[in-house]
Amino acid sequence: MSWNKVLPEKDLPEGSRKVVKVGEQSVLLLRYENKLRAVTNKCPHLSLPLFKGNITEDNTIVCPWHHSAFDLDTGDVKAWSPWPPVVGKILACLTKEKALTVYPVKIEDDNIWVQL
Repeated sequence: MSWNKVLPEKDLPEGSRKVVKVGEQSVLLLRYENKLRAVTNKCPHLSLPLFKGNITEDNTIVCPWHHSAFDLDTGDVKAWSPWPPVVGKILACLTKEKALTVYPVKIEDDNIWVQL
């Protein structure tokens, strides 16, 4: 694993998000409540982009497609494809629960760095 400079810190103000490429990996950077986070930009449920996912008050990102929910600090699954009720149960059965990949992130020399 190595640290990769991905973005000047000023380009990710409080309350914002941005998708960056690190090698072949699409990484979603988030800055909320003065905390910087980096996660894979693919929901582990069906590999759909998380960029427009809702972020809740308890540091959860909710997939905009099938509403799977993940803890932004640990990547742990909080809900696995719970909606809509009938279709959600079918979609949930297509894949086993899998945590969201969370990457170490730091600010150094006025830049954001992600470790992959």
